[in-house]
Amino acid sequence: MTDLGALSERIIQELCRVGNTTHGALYLLDREHEHFRRAGLVGLAAESCFPGTLPLTHTIPQQLSSSLQTVPGMAEPHNGRRAALDDALAAMRAERNLPHVSRGRLIAFSLLGGSRTQAHDATPIMSLLNALAQTATNALDTSMLLEDLHRSHALMKRTDRLRSLETIAGGFAHEIRNPLTSIKTFIQLAPERKDDADFIREFSRIVLDDVYRIERLIEEILDYARYMEPKLTEEDVNDIVSSCLYFIEVKADSRGIKIEKELVPDLPRVMLDRQQIKQVLLNLFLNALDAMSEKGGVLRVRTKLLSKPGGKPWVQIETEDTGQGISEANLEHIFDPFFTTKHESGEHEGTGLGLTIVHQIIEEHHGDIQVKSVAGAGTTFLVNLPAIPS
Repeated sequence: MTDLGALSERIIQELCRVGNTTHGALYLLDREHEHFRRAGLVGLAAESCFPGTLPLTHTIPQQLSSSLQTVPGMAEPHNGRRAALDDALAAMRAERNLPHVSRGRLIAFSLLGGSRTQAHDATPIMSLLNALAQTATNALDTSMLLEDLHRSHALMKRTDRLRSLETIAGGFAHEIRNPLTSIKTFIQLAPERKDDADFIREFSRIVLDDVYRIERLIEEILDYARYMEPKLTEEDVNDIVSSCLYFIEVKADSRGIKIEKELVPDLPRVMLDRQQIKQVLLNLFLNALDAMSEKGGVLRVRTKLLSKPGGKPWVQIETEDTGQGISEANLEHIFDPFFTTKHESGEHEGTGLGLTIVHQIIEEHHGDIQVKSVAGAGTTFLVNLPAIPS
């Protein structure tokens, strides 16, 4: 249930309690679908009394907004139609209606039925209900605005994502052109040179490498395309860092690379998706190993506590290598899709999507990532994540 849905349920429960009624329903304006939708319900009989949606042209919302004229698509109300409103309420076994009006606009209304109050007690109860309804209106209006903001933010993210995927699709077409050309050439020449063992052996190796490259490209594009919202849990960053370092120890040792770690104890915990942050760190660590694959070196990993403006705590993860570094010209493109410097190192060529995905994950965690590098001296990545205040 959304926050707005939970709020609606709570409001109609309170209205029924204060109004001393057996059942009730709260309807919210849904501008996108141009109707009022039932968002809160009370009472065993309520499900059969109150339909799930009411069109803007229904008598109840029309009459409640007769002096407002701000609900989109609503017809001009007619005076003297109180009887029609009473009939519409009676059809739903409702006796009281409470409009929720904000800035001259009907944003919701509550219907109550099954009154257990004597007639002489009705006036003070209505005064209480009207006061409660106004307070509820303010809460509903704020919650609806927040929901609109969340929807707008999600739409913006989807739009940005589509643009990114468009860029990646174009990059993918460019990246696979060379591998496909070599595969095509091999297929064309193979019948003529089927007896040339050296040709078959060498071209088979090239084609196999190209097939593996296309597979890696496809896998990383799929990772990017099927990206899901982080599932946040309260986590110990030092524990995740140690876990990731454990996975690369054998590979580092085989390449003559020493791992040094300085993890500040008792760091505040961080709300994060453990698997996604492990993906980030493993990508950075493995990139560092690749940068030092020729001569060995040192991989230093540090954690520390930062205090950003406003005094809010942040946790920083620093990854420093003593590899070949990145030139200043390349540094500004390091997070661009399909940009890679691995071909310069003599290592197997990278896809150029790893750091794009890393950057995306950190942004989704409301953090930031920075990179510093000196050509020939090494590279440092700084991952900053907002921590839970103690």
